[in-house]
Amino acid sequence: MVLQICDTYPRYLYVPATATTSILVGSGQFRSKGRLPVLSYFNKNKAAICRCSQPLSGFSARCVEDEQLLNSILRANPSSKFMYVVDTRPRINAMANKAAGKGYENENFYENIKFQFFGIENIHVMRNSLQKLIDTCELKEPTMSGFLSGLESCGWLKHVRAIIETSHFIARAIEDGVSVVVHCSDGWDRTAQTCSLAGLMLDPYYRTITGFQALIEKDWLAFGHKFMDRCSLIQGDLREVSPVFTQFIDAVWQLTQQFPSAFQFNERFLLTIHDHVYSCQFGTFVGNCEKDRIDLRLSEKTYSLWGYLFNHVSEFVNPVYRTDGAQLLHPSLAPQAIRFWRGMYNRFENGVHPREPLGDILVATKDHILSLEDHGQLLLKRISQLKELLGHAETPSKDVDSIMGDSLTGDDIDGFDTNGSSKPSSESVVESIRDSGFGENDSTYQDDKDLEVKGPAIRIGEDSTTLQKLMMEMDSVALDWKTFRNMKECPCSTPFDHFRRKFHCWCCGEVFCIRCIDKRLCLPGHLTKRPVPVCRHCYKELTHTNSIDS
Repeated sequence: MVLQICDTYPRYLYVPATATTSILVGSGQFRSKGRLPVLSYFNKNKAAICRCSQPLSGFSARCVEDEQLLNSILRANPSSKFMYVVDTRPRINAMANKAAGKGYENENFYENIKFQFFGIENIHVMRNSLQKLIDTCELKEPTMSGFLSGLESCGWLKHVRAIIETSHFIARAIEDGVSVVVHCSDGWDRTAQTCSLAGLMLDPYYRTITGFQALIEKDWLAFGHKFMDRCSLIQGDLREVSPVFTQFIDAVWQLTQQFPSAFQFNERFLLTIHDHVYSCQFGTFVGNCEKDRIDLRLSEKTYSLWGYLFNHVSEFVNPVYRTDGAQLLHPSLAPQAIRFWRGMYNRFENGVHPREPLGDILVATKDHILSLEDHGQLLLKRISQLKELLGHAETPSKDVDSIMGDSLTGDDIDGFDTNGSSKPSSESVVESIRDSGFGENDSTYQDDKDLEVKGPAIRIGEDSTTLQKLMMEMDSVALDWKTFRNMKECPCSTPFDHFRRKFHCWCCGEVFCIRCIDKRLCLPGHLTKRPVPVCRHCYKELTHTNSIDS
């Protein structure tokens, strides 16, 4: 039934329970492309964001079914006696569409509804604006005055601000308990921008990595943003190309700059999504609507971008993210608060970016602290075990050094010379990291089988396995990590730039690229025994294998 009304909408739609089939069909016929008002976001206070396309009203046409549907949306929210209809277009543009038989709702026919116009320009203006911005960023002989005048004349930041302003109005209305119906011309460009951005401001879930993916799936993919046309993924009418999704990503970045601890993801996450919209490496953004993707059987023939992002999630985590932040974001719309995104538009220019991204340094510092704390907890556990065994000795008054000296004499312990210095065995004693390190299921200390009280002294196992494992625990965790400073390339010769993150091996402390540190192991020197990143060399050493594919 849904696809008979509108084939660019998702398979399942949410509408008021009081809306009958005849009302839905009549409203669909009165809206451009059949895109009738349906639910996009439902707040806990029962206020809703609904989205649609412009009505085919012309100068005097009306539709009783469409009026009844909007009235049903209003009555579905008992806490408000009115609702907003937000037209994201400039009023003059909406009036011009009346001559083509379209336009906007006639206030005389819709009761208890307040109409608001905003100044988000059409796709043609946005396309020209981005081109002027790119020309400004590619000046052969850039000057301060030339760059600033070009940035002003292109109007790009003004357009991004208009999107944020409209979205903030919608979010505030929902927070105040007033439902909002949003539309532009056909309901798949400016409507997608503002509905998704308003949801981002309202709901902390959408500010997480998985939540942001769900937001894109809902408001952009399922509701039929024309990625194939707007991003020119196939050869077609160049007049249909426009950076609509780029503007949305830019607006999200603006919010991350104003609220750095409110988002779980970082700048690299936004850039990666934006890159793969155009790369066509994944099937996520292929097709103009959900029906296209089902007909093309993309879920069977292509991979999903979300799976790739999940497998590389460590690259995209914001180290200062907090879950106890504000529920509703109130962005500043002051001119100085809207910033030029150097990371997007001057991404590959040398000398314009910080030497080391602050977020990467914070993540590395946090990981290093976690590694040392985990290692310290294991050492404390070992000390407690030794104290307990020493307390069970038959001669507790005897000097500890004497006890340990009696224990570590003769041929009982291999790997120690006569002056007490250690000489680790050359053979690896670990077949698998998961089986080492005195875990809860490990029998090394269990029941005092290897460390046992014999006569007046503590004796350690005859085969020296205990000491070898102790040495393995001590050596498997890097206490000092190499600094990122002046690291220009990975040992595999992959160059490091501002947007290629550096990673530390938790075992040796050296710096590698993502391809060289794609293995994870449980280090013997960690108490929690959770898998951590290690380089390929350490992986082979710790698993005693010559293969890195196992």
